[in-house]
Amino acid sequence: MIDFAGWEMPLHYGSQIEEHRAVRRSAGVFDVSHMQAIDLAGPGARGFLQRALANSIDKLHPGSALYSCLLNEQGGVVDDLIAFHVADGRYRLIVNAGTADKDAAWLEAIRQGAGCAVELRRRPDLALLAVQGPAARERLWQALPGSRAATEGLRPFRFGWVGDAMVSRTGYTGEDGFEIALPAGEAETLWDGLMKAGVQPCGLGARDTLRLEAGLNLYGQDMDDGVSPLDAGLAWTVDLTGGRNFIGRAALERRGQQRQFLGLLLLEKGGVLRSHQAVATGQGPGEVTSGTFAPTLNASIALARLPLGVPVGAQVHVTIRDRALAAKVVKPPFVRHGTVLVS
Repeated sequence: MIDFAGWEMPLHYGSQIEEHRAVRRSAGVFDVSHMQAIDLAGPGARGFLQRALANSIDKLHPGSALYSCLLNEQGGVVDDLIAFHVADGRYRLIVNAGTADKDAAWLEAIRQGAGCAVELRRRPDLALLAVQGPAARERLWQALPGSRAATEGLRPFRFGWVGDAMVSRTGYTGEDGFEIALPAGEAETLWDGLMKAGVQPCGLGARDTLRLEAGLNLYGQDMDDGVSPLDAGLAWTVDLTGGRNFIGRAALERRGQQRQFLGLLLLEKGGVLRSHQAVATGQGPGEVTSGTFAPTLNASIALARLPLGVPVGAQVHVTIRDRALAAKVVKPPFVRHGTVLVS
């Protein structure tokens, strides 16, 4: 157990490698109740989110969700989140644990500044479990009565309701599965049901190696308040169509993209790629933002912010313990749905 953003969290339940492989091959469950839901309701909710988010919620209809960044006026990432359209005038945001207080304060400042008719309600009464892996859906259907009928037809980034539980086909591992937001008092019963169905409990260690193999950003490492989503590989989450005046838009358009966000595959033995390591390229210096040993590839991989113009396939050198080790530039993701995509 370790401290994580003020929460006592499991690093692993015995073997980080076994937990990682369980998600790639079968099914694992993560208790991610440290993340927080913020519910929005009112006639001004849609307009509020169109102002607050870099992605456009015009893409949503009740029962659908999208990934977006919450930006500051300088175009930096306050947080990355998922927005759910619950019903007309009702939305839910799932935000990161370490930024929940900051996010709530920033959203409240936007609400007051825009004078929107919207109520913001934090939901610490909800727990969040993520069931991930190729067998995840079948195992959840065993553990949660009524869930198959409500969720079998869901496409990715869609959600349904099983009683008071919101079950969304989303995740952070590169595998199929569900994330379930439910009343905290019901979480233990669902967890026990998942254990009986043969789902492997997984900790933060496996969550990090899985998300990095999947090429998914981690807030605080791959982006933060001082990093533009354009420089963090998240341009696809920024909707610049039309004249929507979301916070940070002017800064993004003025500054543009200055760096590119790519993957690295270490070619030499002698170290492991880690955040903040210097990367030497033919176009200038770069930096590793996240790095680890990837169990599925049996190699060290990383996400890195590199100069514009560095091509995929190029060989670069990463400084690891005063040694310059060769690495190959690749396009993330490294692994999706159990399949290795880089070499």
